Amino acid sequence: MDTLLDILTFRRFLAPHALPFMYYLGALGVPFATWGLLIWLRRHYGHLDQALQTGGVLARRHTRRRDRVLFLLLFLAAFLFMELVWRLFFEYLIAFLQMREALLLLQEGRIGT
Repeated sequence: MDTLLDILTFRRFLAPHALPFMYYLGALGVPFATWGLLIWLRRHYGHLDQALQTGGVLARRHTRRRDRVLFLLLFLAAFLFMELVWRLFFEYLIAFLQMREALLLLQEGRIGT
């Protein structure tokens, strides 16, 4: 019961336990959820699927292969950069919580000065 009270009064944080789950949810779940949403939208809205197919045909007709490959490489680089930023954000949060925990232990006198 003390643990629940500590969590409710913010003396103990849930974040150290939830951060790894949230990281993987964002790093893996969001791209797959976006892909699934696109598939769902294409199946349920025929006009959207037709527009995507027509846009793809027009893009292939009016762009060079080199430009399409360059666009794909830029998209891949942007995606990898976003994943890196996501990882750095969570590493910062974890480091912050570790520093907070060390300062609390120092304040309580558990760590020698």
